Amino acid sequence: MPQPSIQQRDAQPYLGIRESITMSSFDKVVERLDQLAIWMAAAGVEASGPQFIRYHVIDMDRELLVEAGAPVAEPVEGEGDVVAGVLPAGSYATVTHTGHPDELIAVTGDLLAWAERAGLDFDRWDDPRGDAWACRVESYLTDPDDEPDMTKWETTLFFRLADPPR
Repeated sequence: MPQPSIQQRDAQPYLGIRESITMSSFDKVVERLDQLAIWMAAAGVEASGPQFIRYHVIDMDRELLVEAGAPVAEPVEGEGDVVAGVLPAGSYATVTHTGHPDELIAVTGDLLAWAERAGLDFDRWDDPRGDAWACRVESYLTDPDDEPDMTKWETTLFFRLADPPR
C-alpha cells in the first residue's frame, strides 16, 4: 500500500445525489454518478475535479447512506435529486490507490489501521443507523472512458480527522 499522509484541505463545494444502498446494490450509486454528470452537462455546470462517493453513514451488514458527487468551483444550486453540498475544510488522512476498485475495501482497512497506529481520531460518531462520518470520500481520478483497464485506475481516499488531533 502507498504510504498514507495527512493533508490540509480547503472547503470544497460540490453537487451530489444521495442514495441508500447495500454492499450488494453498490452499482446504484455508480449509476447516480452518471446521472449527476448528465444533469451537470444539461445545466451547463462544469466539474472542477474528479467525481467521488461520499460516505455519510456506514453499516456494512445493512445499509450505507452515500452521495455520488462532483466538485464545483463555486457553490451551485441543485434541483430535484441533485443537491448542493460542501466537503468541509480540515485535516484529512489520505492515500491514493492504483488498482481495481474491488481492492478499495482492503485499502480502506489499511488506512484506518495506519491512523489508529498513528494515534489519529476521525471526525466520526456512532449513529443508530451505523458509523457516521463528517467527511469520508473516495475520489475517482481515472476516467473509465480514458482507461478501460480497471487495474490501472487511481482512487484517492480522504477521511476527515477530528479537530484537534489527540
